[in-house]
Amino acid sequence: MGKAKRTPATRKGPQSGGRKAPAPPPPAPIPSSPRDRASSKGKATPAAPAAAAPPEELCALALGAQKERWLQFQKRQRVSCEEAARLLLDTFEYQGLVKHTGGCHCGAVRFEVWASADLHVFDCNCSICVKKQNKHFIVPASHFKLLKGADSLATYTFNTHCAQHTFCKTCGVQSFYTPRSNPDGYGIAPHCLDEGTVSSVTIEAINGKEWEKAVKGHPTIRSMSKE
Repeated sequence: MGKAKRTPATRKGPQSGGRKAPAPPPPAPIPSSPRDRASSKGKATPAAPAAAAPPEELCALALGAQKERWLQFQKRQRVSCEEAARLLLDTFEYQGLVKHTGGCHCGAVRFEVWASADLHVFDCNCSICVKKQNKHFIVPASHFKLLKGADSLATYTFNTHCAQHTFCKTCGVQSFYTPRSNPDGYGIAPHCLDEGTVSSVTIEAINGKEWEKAVKGHPTIRSMSKE
């Protein structure tokens, strides 16, 4: 019978008591040098993504290379996309015209109108124009905007009922109306405009007592309400 082999026993450390020794603590961080700290300060921190523009500010126009100019224009003028478009369109479409503002006596009715600074005013002698001294200049409907007072207006018509004689229900002033000669436009009372935008007024008498003949024979009155 052969001799049995002895397996050497694992030697235990003097303090282990048969248990694993605890893991050594992690090395302390090495302090950065002033040079390293200066370098880290110079690095830009990634910026948070910009907040999306409010829905009402988003513009549906394909602006292309003009996008930055458009946004800067909005920022300088402090206007929405719609207001910026209106300003630029007004400047382009109404070249040579000025924006007049006006209204009735009590202030319930207010409007703006694009027209020349040199006004061509008609002085009609028909029955109603004489009674209310209805001197007026004519503009296309697209050049006129009622700012307030739609609920304050009343309308008088007679005869053919084509002319719409609108006036303020509170103070009775007619600051504008729809003429029979130009139902696609407005007749504006120059004396109801605010001061400061009219350079000159030329008055032309028109024979409203023979209205059909006068309007038919006039070279330009019908075209004054066209774009």
